[in-house]
Amino acid sequence: MDGLILVIVTIFIISVILIVLILNFIQANKNKSLKKMLENLDIEKNKIASTPILPELAKIESYLKNEKLEVMYNEWKERLDDIKDNQIPKITDMILEADYSLSQTDYKNAMYKIAKLEMEIYKVRTNSEFLLNEIKEVTTSEERNRAIITKLKTSYRELYQRFNDTKAEYGEIAESISLQFENIAKRFEDFEKIMENNEYTEVTQIIKAIDEMLKHMEIVINEMPSIVLMAYNIIPNKISEVETTYEEMKKLGYPLDYLNVEYNIEEANKKISDIINRSKVLNMEDGLFELKVLMEYFDGLFNDFEKEKVNRKVYEETNSSFKRKLDSINALVSDIFNKIDEIKDLYNLSEEDLEVLGKVREDLKSLNGDYKVLIGHTGNSTFAYSKLTKEIENLVLKLSVIEESLDNTLDTIGSMKEDESRARQQLEEVKIILKNSKSKMRDYNLPVIPKNYYLELTEAKNAIKEIVKELDKKPITIEVLNTRVDTARDLVLKLFSKTKEIMKTAMFAEMSIIYGNRYRSTVDDLDKNLTNAEILFYKGEYQKSLELTINALNRIEPGIYDKLLNLYGSENNQNK
Repeated sequence: MDGLILVIVTIFIISVILIVLILNFIQANKNKSLKKMLENLDIEKNKIASTPILPELAKIESYLKNEKLEVMYNEWKERLDDIKDNQIPKITDMILEADYSLSQTDYKNAMYKIAKLEMEIYKVRTNSEFLLNEIKEVTTSEERNRAIITKLKTSYRELYQRFNDTKAEYGEIAESISLQFENIAKRFEDFEKIMENNEYTEVTQIIKAIDEMLKHMEIVINEMPSIVLMAYNIIPNKISEVETTYEEMKKLGYPLDYLNVEYNIEEANKKISDIINRSKVLNMEDGLFELKVLMEYFDGLFNDFEKEKVNRKVYEETNSSFKRKLDSINALVSDIFNKIDEIKDLYNLSEEDLEVLGKVREDLKSLNGDYKVLIGHTGNSTFAYSKLTKEIENLVLKLSVIEESLDNTLDTIGSMKEDESRARQQLEEVKIILKNSKSKMRDYNLPVIPKNYYLELTEAKNAIKEIVKELDKKPITIEVLNTRVDTARDLVLKLFSKTKEIMKTAMFAEMSIIYGNRYRSTVDDLDKNLTNAEILFYKGEYQKSLELTINALNRIEPGIYDKLLNLYGSENNQNK
């Protein structure tokens, strides 16, 4: 038990010692880190103190030849003294205070003072650097400014040489450009005077002025020839061409008022005059752009003129074609309505067909009115041919719709006429077929004609009479007429087929009996079968007679049916 207590006490003592050691280690690291920060800030303070402001300021003393520079020198010296005598000592005091707090292990205050110290150092360093830059602006200005002026003089000579080489291209503006080059040369002289008098504060403005003047002159040298060429030659010539073309087209009756050519030419001349006046004082703001806009406008006018010529041709051709078609449809519709009572008497037109014809007449009346208005606007200088062309194209579309509706109705009427004509033709055809059927039946002289044949013959005759009745009706109902024609044709064709079938069966039965007579005396029961077949034949039962004969003969001569069929076929061909 005592041993256990001893172990626990030992562990506790070791733990306390470790905790103390760790805390001391952390505190030592923190102290070391803050100490390092203070050392760095002290180095930063020393760098500020060693900034070469004083040597640069000493250079200014040799330039003190004018009052303005002297005022600046005194102001800079005051600011330098403030940095050395007040701001840097303040930083030193703040470093000492922070170091004291750190030595007292007052880390909270130490960190707060270090943060303030960093802000103060940043402020003083900024003041110091800004002051040094202001002073260097003067001390280094001569070398820097002379380098700039050298480049500007090179640009000046190049521009002046380009101007002299192409002076003729500038026209009357050349004099203004020469004067401006003289002004720039005077500015270079002003620069030299300022440098001699050490008036460095004025140099920047002079250099800036020269630079801006040269940049402006570069634009002038580059763009002025184009402005002169366009303002004095190209656009005036273009305006002259436009005026000539415009007058010629007006005489030919082209409606060009909508283009406002005369007004726009007047405004264009004003704009050109304004651009020339501004160019004489080398004010080229938007000048070239405005001239290009004018060029595009006049080029566009020529395109408009050409479009009018093309549209006029299209309009006249479309108008001519439209008028021919309109007159034709007007005449056709007028003729239809003059004969509408006659047409209604002839054919049983539907209410829908009559409504379509009425709408066609109303739409055509409206279209004629629109066309009259269009012709009234043609050639009155109000509407361009491009607009007139669009209008007549719309009228063409309307006429096409009217024409389509009219064609559909005329197709219906025409179809009725065709159906009537076809019905009359088919009436004659079925009459001929019926006549041929009766003639064939008489030519063969059958002993008996089947009763059902007379029934079908009667039906066919009655169907033909129904066609005649329908054709005699006024107005004719085409649907009923077509039904009557179809019925009669079917019945007559059926009768014709029946006639051929009866004749064929009768002839085949007769031939079979005649062929079997050669075996009457030699074959048992054949005479009896042939006699019965003859009785059936004379009763008009030709199919039964044929079957009885063929069955009897087939026992004597197998395949007799095909043989007789071939024989019947060859004889039939000979008869034909």
